[in-house]
Amino acid sequence: MKPVSIILWSVFLLISSVNGFLVTSKTIRGQPVVKAVDILNESFTLSPEEVKPIITIGKGNKEKIVNGFGLVALGVSLVTGPIWMMAMMVVDKLAEMDENFDPNKAMFDYTGKMWSRVWLMLTSCYPSISGDIDGIREREGACLYVANHASWLDIPILCTVLDPVFKFIAKSQLEKVPCIGQQLKGGNHILIDRDDRRSQLRTFKEGISWLKKGIPLMAFPEGARSEDGRLMNFKGGIFSMATKANVPIVPISLSHTHAVMPANSLFPVQPGNGKLHVHVHESIDPNGKTDDELATLVQEALLSQMPRDQHPLAKSVEENTGEKLSA
Repeated sequence: MKPVSIILWSVFLLISSVNGFLVTSKTIRGQPVVKAVDILNESFTLSPEEVKPIITIGKGNKEKIVNGFGLVALGVSLVTGPIWMMAMMVVDKLAEMDENFDPNKAMFDYTGKMWSRVWLMLTSCYPSISGDIDGIREREGACLYVANHASWLDIPILCTVLDPVFKFIAKSQLEKVPCIGQQLKGGNHILIDRDDRRSQLRTFKEGISWLKKGIPLMAFPEGARSEDGRLMNFKGGIFSMATKANVPIVPISLSHTHAVMPANSLFPVQPGNGKLHVHVHESIDPNGKTDDELATLVQEALLSQMPRDQHPLAKSVEENTGEKLSA
């Protein structure tokens, strides 16, 4: 075996050992089922004075900030990011040697899940979890996971509960983000350009194809991150995938991610322990229901386990569908 292969194998085994610790540790992966009512009644959003930015990049709507806690998260990213990239390289090498090794890129994607869990642990941002966790981990066959979207933290946090292989529907711009872009492209996730009609149609076909192969999809029906954390109107087309492929829809409520990592920050601005929460709802059968009916059921489910300050204003509650397929 070549020296490079030995090194790659060593890195892979090291990360696998770390993940084994995360799986068995009651204090990290074995998050207790919490009383979500305590989190639902709280608001953890910090004022600009409380955030105390140290670095400011850009101006206006493009302004991005980093505070003291964000510098810690940056340090964690600089240490763990290269290890994640090395792990992806390992799996790619193994897949090149044996085309049957990782046909659905499950092993490749699992490197990202391992990184997410380690990164969240080291940055004090690991969420508490409640709801139908066993339903996710014991589910056989495809389904459509949908969650509210208010922060960059949403993706790694979802990776703490979505253990089986699944494919994200994500905006194509993420392909340029270090590590994340490599994970999405290398894992054959579905990348969509919301301004390109052909991309939307291609996304729909790719999504149906994965679902018919028995691989779940993960989508954000709002189509973009909410700037203030409030649930936004849904875009059209997402729920049609579930209807077309005849698979259940599983809503997942995410709490306070916008408060821990706001839209104008490059990294978390405060610890997420005791604030971040994930609730997995029971599945929704799409049979006999229109897209609008499904959108209403999903919205009601998400809001039932979301903090009050993340609920939409009364006017927007009535408008939960849109015109474009989105991620």
